[in-house]
Amino acid sequence: MFKRIFVIVLDSVGIGAMPDAVQYGDAMANTLVHIAEYKGGLKLPVLASMGLGLIEPIAGVPQVPRPIAAFGKMAEISKGKDTTSGHWELAGCPLFSTFPVYPNGFPAEVIAAFTTYTGMGALGNKPASGTEIIAEIGEEHLRTGKPIVYTSADSVFQIAAHEEVIPLERLYEICQIVRNKVCIGEHAVGRIIARPFVGKPGSFVRTANRHDYSLQPPAPTVLDNLKQAGFMVCGVGKIADIYAHRGLTQSYPTQSNKHGMEIVTELAQKEWNRGLVMVNLVEFDSAYGHRNDAAGYAQALEEFDLSLAVLKTELTDDDLLLITADHGCDPTTAGTDHTREYVPIIAYHHRLIEIEKTVNLGVRSTFADMGATIAANFGLQPLAFGQSFLIDLMR
Repeated sequence: MFKRIFVIVLDSVGIGAMPDAVQYGDAMANTLVHIAEYKGGLKLPVLASMGLGLIEPIAGVPQVPRPIAAFGKMAEISKGKDTTSGHWELAGCPLFSTFPVYPNGFPAEVIAAFTTYTGMGALGNKPASGTEIIAEIGEEHLRTGKPIVYTSADSVFQIAAHEEVIPLERLYEICQIVRNKVCIGEHAVGRIIARPFVGKPGSFVRTANRHDYSLQPPAPTVLDNLKQAGFMVCGVGKIADIYAHRGLTQSYPTQSNKHGMEIVTELAQKEWNRGLVMVNLVEFDSAYGHRNDAAGYAQALEEFDLSLAVLKTELTDDDLLLITADHGCDPTTAGTDHTREYVPIIAYHHRLIEIEKTVNLGVRSTFADMGATIAANFGLQPLAFGQSFLIDLMR
């Protein structure tokens, strides 16, 4: 068994529409394949060597005859295509009810409750791109001091504020109030998100001080069980926010994909006994997928591959690396919403090359297979959902 497991979640890097994608308006989605086609081929030598091109034909990614990792893809059984349900299912806790969404903005009673409990009015209240809405009404926000409230196709209540108008501490307090007193009951959205920005009219820029306030997972996750059993559980990036700060012994916020990979690499270099490191690389989704920036997305994937080469050299024979995603967000489609897709699963350890066969994990029936594999590795009781593929990595 492995002493340390490193999980990298490539936020929104889907690999093809699921059979039920038509119900979500995503029948033609394929984030990785379409980005590669747009770019005219992706240069991902490390991921290619691990078998990425064997999961699905991807322009520029060769189908290597002898991959150094196990490979496959996983289907989502949760009812949704969002960050929260995707991550919860990865950790063994799928969600079978959908979070509320607000395609026409929040109803009057929600905004009234926001005003009552925060003592502040609200600007905006509509679905919007975060960068576009601060450009549109940021100046009014500076003049009135009212926070900007908006949503998206996801189940989110987002609050944007200039850091010189509403200080970060106060913005975070407002978000906590909304989580506890406003977005409750039938309006319990998946996440409340603080969206601070700086700058002047015409040149507003969102900062890296984003903070998410998620609902509590409805059942124990593999993170909870690891922590209870005394293992180190380290979250990097927005992992702590996604799991409502549950099941972690350490947490490191990040400012970018590059920063997240630097932290994971530093953790791999350190000597610690047994446990899990899990990182979310959010820029694939937030900076490129939602902004329909296929060129930027392609570059970010190639930059990740370079950082993966560095991390790979720091792993020991007792380490397992799992690379996956939480949903899709195809930037070549007309909309800016997440897309209902399979996610890749790549499992690498140094000794896998000694196995004299290609390890194809196939099409897994649920993201929860990843959580089940982690639980099995550390000798924990099986989770309610998911089947471990640990044995496939050892024989």
